[in-house]
Amino acid sequence: MPLVADYSTFTDARSHLKEVFDATARGRTVTVQRDGQLSAVMPVDRLRAYFSRTVSPRVRVTREDDHTIALMDGRPFVSEGTDVDGALADLALSLREYAEDWNDRLEHAPNHADNWALVQLIKLSTDEQLLEWLERGGE
Repeated sequence: MPLVADYSTFTDARSHLKEVFDATARGRTVTVQRDGQLSAVMPVDRLRAYFSRTVSPRVRVTREDDHTIALMDGRPFVSEGTDVDGALADLALSLREYAEDWNDRLEHAPNHADNWALVQLIKLSTDEQLLEWLERGGE
């Protein structure tokens, strides 16, 4: 059974935009069909919470000489600081820069294509949420 859009055209959704946002405020996902593409409008907090639970940061923190190193296993992100907080803050900054680069040019690169969910999590997170995700390991 094919998916049925809540709004079969962009014009229909636009003319009911208040209802679309009222539904998402209640936690509902609303779908809109446009040119054969089905898109979802949903509450950001729920989408972000889902990504934070399902995308693992896999952060490993080590100490070398007088520096703290934070790296993400399986991903090309390494940062350092004088302590854990500094290393994680630098890692969060690197992730923000990566998300911008991914949206600008890396999205279709074969070695970056699987990072879509990571980029969405970064985009939907405040700095505090991103640091908490790094510290807690995704849960």
